[in-house]
Amino acid sequence: MSAIHIVRDYPHSPAKVWHAVTDPRLIPLWTSTGAGARPEGFTPTPGTRFQFIAKPKPGWSGIVDCVVLEVDKPRLLRYSWTDHGGGETTEVTYRVEPHATGTRFTYDHTGFTGAGGLLMSQILGHVRRKMLHVGLPAVLNDLDEDGTLRPRSTLEPKS
Repeated sequence: MSAIHIVRDYPHSPAKVWHAVTDPRLIPLWTSTGAGARPEGFTPTPGTRFQFIAKPKPGWSGIVDCVVLEVDKPRLLRYSWTDHGGGETTEVTYRVEPHATGTRFTYDHTGFTGAGGLLMSQILGHVRRKMLHVGLPAVLNDLDEDGTLRPRSTLEPKS
């Protein structure tokens, strides 16, 4: 089985990191460094069915079907991930923990099987690393402690 495991430390409070990774208006701002997916119907509530919708690419509709499996606000979010065109269901987990003077964010995407799963985990892993090394820090830097974009922010929340 293949998996993606990324750990990043951010000089921001756990509450701010949690807000950035669970607010549907902010998620597209940090995923824009990847495929630019926006969550449709997402709330951090167990049982919620939602979709990530991105720009389609050859061989991919741009849609991922998800179900929120577990939430322990503001520490844990776990959801299923299934390509809209079919295929295996994998799981994504976000862990948010206080660390030093900020937050340790751990991203795990597990359940990839076979040669196709290995390839998919490598492709998605590259994209996720960029989102968590470039996209999320930019959003966190532009948020105040209440989770509101600062007046001079060049980022624009998506509706």
